[in-house]
Amino acid sequence: MDVKATLRKDRISLSQGYEIDEQEIRHRKQFLQFDDADETRLTSINELAEQYADVVIDDFYTHLMSFDETRSFFSDPQLLERVKNAQKRYFLRLTKGNYDAEYVENRLKIGAAHERISLPIKSYLGMYNFYLRAVAGRVFDAYKHDPGRALDIFLSLMKLTFLDMGLAIDTYVSSREHTIGDQQEAIRELSTPVLPFRPGILILPIVGLIDSYRASQLTEQLLRAIRDNRAKYVVVDITGVPYVDSRVASHLVQTVEAARLMGAKAIISGVSPEIALTMVAIGADLGRVETVGDMQSGIERAEQLSGYRMVKIDKEDPQDERSW
Repeated sequence: MDVKATLRKDRISLSQGYEIDEQEIRHRKQFLQFDDADETRLTSINELAEQYADVVIDDFYTHLMSFDETRSFFSDPQLLERVKNAQKRYFLRLTKGNYDAEYVENRLKIGAAHERISLPIKSYLGMYNFYLRAVAGRVFDAYKHDPGRALDIFLSLMKLTFLDMGLAIDTYVSSREHTIGDQQEAIRELSTPVLPFRPGILILPIVGLIDSYRASQLTEQLLRAIRDNRAKYVVVDITGVPYVDSRVASHLVQTVEAARLMGAKAIISGVSPEIALTMVAIGADLGRVETVGDMQSGIERAEQLSGYRMVKIDKEDPQDERSW
């Protein structure tokens, strides 16, 4: 699921993007043991929440601004004021009831907004911690003659807060996973470039360990490059590959065959003794695989097959303008 692409479509909600439907919402509530009685208890303190909201928010941001790592996010006074107002609305929503799909969507949007500005998740979770501690004192003070009632209300609030925390963490984790995935894909593409060498000739220098997934990626990149460049010959250099297992060795042979089916001959250069032994040990069909000792030999062989001829130029003779 490409969550980033999903979130860019205004017509699709964040809940859909993160696959949080009505059933998933019910499941999360059941796991936290949050039920109708909890909702009733929370709505009963909505007026109390209106009374303490401003004080709790001011105290929280005073606390937040005392740390360099979080103060940097709110250096603009106008931005700080907007964020404080949004935070007040956020906390007041906790005691308004009706914790349905619309509520979840609102919580996901807030979590996504904090993730976009790269607010550390530890700061985000710290906000919940501060809020619960601040509210606990006010709830127990308001119900000092009925501490049992105060405890029930606070536990209901804690359940709902943990529901919110779970939704917020979903936005952080999902976004980071996709960012890491994009970075890994970029690294894979950079680490295995298919280089046009001459018209009709490509070079694929492979460096580092190859696992089955990377081998598959290499094959896809190579076949696309063969098609895009109308290549007839490919030099696959594995000098920089320290080791391959039997599955990858088999995959290299399959890559050579796939290139042949697209009309290109693949020449493998830089085969180490260890890799050669692996290919022999697995009984790979090497009948259609041409190998040479190093990349230079591979390039020379591809040029020979392509009809190129290397001619040495005498630089001291200005009349000698021969070239490859």
